[in-house]
Amino acid sequence: MTAPPSDRTPRGPVCLVTGGAGFIGSHFVDHLLQAEPDWRVLTVDRLTYAGSLDNLEAALEHPRHRFVRADICDAEAMAPLVGSADLLVNFAAETHVDRALAGGEVFARSDTVGAAVLLEAFRRSRPSPRRRRRFLQISTDEVYGPLARGRADEEAPLRPTNPYAASKAGADLLALAYRATHGLPVVISRGANTYGPRQHAEKMTPTFFSAALAGEALPVYGDGRQVRDWIFVEDHCRALHRVLVAGEPGAIYNIGAGNEMENRQMAERILDLAERKTGRRGRLERVADRPGHDRRYALDSSRVRALGWRPEVSLDEGLERTCRWLLERRPAAVPAGSPA
Repeated sequence: MTAPPSDRTPRGPVCLVTGGAGFIGSHFVDHLLQAEPDWRVLTVDRLTYAGSLDNLEAALEHPRHRFVRADICDAEAMAPLVGSADLLVNFAAETHVDRALAGGEVFARSDTVGAAVLLEAFRRSRPSPRRRRRFLQISTDEVYGPLARGRADEEAPLRPTNPYAASKAGADLLALAYRATHGLPVVISRGANTYGPRQHAEKMTPTFFSAALAGEALPVYGDGRQVRDWIFVEDHCRALHRVLVAGEPGAIYNIGAGNEMENRQMAERILDLAERKTGRRGRLERVADRPGHDRRYALDSSRVRALGWRPEVSLDEGLERTCRWLLERRPAAVPAGSPA
């Protein structure tokens, strides 16, 4: 929906958010519309199984927001959209590792080829010289591969071990190559495991919550001792905003909250929270481990902290807010008369 022309029409930059109907992307759209009153936001999404207009419920009614359904791999469709924007934030990607193990071709297309299409369109666009330009490529801590000890900083080598991580590493390298050869103002973020409302049900935390709220078994891969760093989605979006406006072109920024925890420990926290809400206690159930399952990810996020960002939502608060959101949308998961 577009506001009618008037003297109050915002004159700030246009930010194109690809993959903006997905989990983190939709939260980022909401954040920008609130945090930047002069910005206009153009959201593009192909609306695959992981993207939904329901995630953009508030944004779709906002006068400074417009939605276009399109595929980032469609160069003809993307060229005018990219050309109309000053800033571009690319969330669009296939992200689920299990799906990548079942077939990696779609990941290479969406994650790597799609990024190449956007970079080329950004290179060919002719922006206003008065506007600040940025291309923010959203990546993942998985590109570093598993770490036995310590934390990966932004200079750590890329050692992806699954098709998803490899496709994201390929996009990162393309972005850096466009910076080196064409001088594009590219910035890359590599985020830790993100959780919160709107996350697709196939991901770990929604899967665990769904089982726990129903009093069922939580499926834990292998021994459940894989370590991940957990960050609440709103904290992640605030960090991305900071990188977009203050990040140095050509730089990479790790984004993690430092909440390192074994998967089975996260499962136990969710079991405890669900029991308090429903009065029922689920249980853990070990299932066959994922092939090549990385044991540990950990990020050094000092570079983004130097931009003035800090996580604000504790793990307990984030899980509470996630559980509350799920309960509001799944009343059948709570027995009659139980606390909510």
